Amino acid sequence: MLIVQKFGGTSVKDAERLRNVARIVTDVYKGGNDVVVVVSAQGDTTDDLIAKAAEINEKPSRREMDMLLASGEQISASLLAMCIQKLGIPAISLTGWQAGFLTSSAHTSARIRRVTPDRIKKELDQKKIVIVCGFQGLSRYDDITTLGRGGSDTSAVAIAAAMHADLCQIFTDVEGVYTADPRKVTNAKKLKEISYDEMLELATLGAQVLNNRSVEMAKKYNIELEVLSSYTNTPGTIVKEKVKMEKMLISGVAKDTDVARLSVTCVPDKPGMVFKLFSKLAQRNINVDVILQSVGRGDTKDIAFTVPIDKGMEAKAICEKFADNVGADVVDYDDNVAKVSIVGAGMESHAGVAAKMFEALYEKQINIRMIATSEIKVSVIINKDDADRAVLAIHEKFFPVEK
Repeated sequence: MLIVQKFGGTSVKDAERLRNVARIVTDVYKGGNDVVVVVSAQGDTTDDLIAKAAEINEKPSRREMDMLLASGEQISASLLAMCIQKLGIPAISLTGWQAGFLTSSAHTSARIRRVTPDRIKKELDQKKIVIVCGFQGLSRYDDITTLGRGGSDTSAVAIAAAMHADLCQIFTDVEGVYTADPRKVTNAKKLKEISYDEMLELATLGAQVLNNRSVEMAKKYNIELEVLSSYTNTPGTIVKEKVKMEKMLISGVAKDTDVARLSVTCVPDKPGMVFKLFSKLAQRNINVDVILQSVGRGDTKDIAFTVPIDKGMEAKAICEKFADNVGADVVDYDDNVAKVSIVGAGMESHAGVAAKMFEALYEKQINIRMIATSEIKVSVIINKDDADRAVLAIHEKFFPVEK
């Protein structure tokens, strides 16, 4: 079998944990499998490198940031190779470009264009464990690029797809995918399996166990994922196309505090107003999430929406310019908000799921400011200070504590 394993920053953060990872990897190798390992930078290395750059230049170029940030994964990969070699097993570390990752030229947020794993195959044929630096690749201009936060998950899935791997394992600091963050919700339940669609919604809505781009790629190429812990020897959660329904209304509750809400009031109630605003946001690559438009009144309407918080002020400036151009009124900006969501394929065939969520929030006197729904999710925008209470209340409503 060919098995791709990915280990995150906490799993490789120091010598003790690197040795633990080496044991996990070599045990799989000794079982007669070919093994490709994808690693992230150690611990807080990426944040530390960003801080170092800020000491030198508060607005460094994205190209130079990629040159800097790519070094973090190279440290992890080479140290893990040394650990494995010390155990008497051949191993080699490869950078992203040595492993065949060709990407777009969008520095700090590149997209994978193609993976040509010839070098990986060559090293596997020599019975080596291959360790690949996640998160990085090479553009057509021969510049180092990085894939953005969570890019190592995407790197692992891309290798699994390119090499038709039998299994792709994503090792984290939790034992799988839970109905809520087990570090915050003590009675969160681990799921045996979850569908790509549900996992993608949870990842997009704030659950940090998997990067949403990696789930999209796994779904596209039908790569079965297993999310499991690098600290305990227990089965994890399988992410795949079809799952055996466990008669659960929802699969999980997610929280995202990386949100800013904007509203433009008294927008002229004319055709094309919404297009004019959101096309300007799209031109600046600002992703818009929850959108609410009021019923027109007095020849005007109000438009409210959410964006990632790091794009909030840029979006506000665009809204203010739009308001001036069309004669709209006030632009209101608020980054003291959070998005709390429930996700579950079971919602499609069960009435009253949203009402149950709203009841949980009402019982805790938590005010809902915006609502968005789809076939398998309901999201609400609430005050950021209420986010943790909201997650606990909703989780308890759908997964009552057994007495």
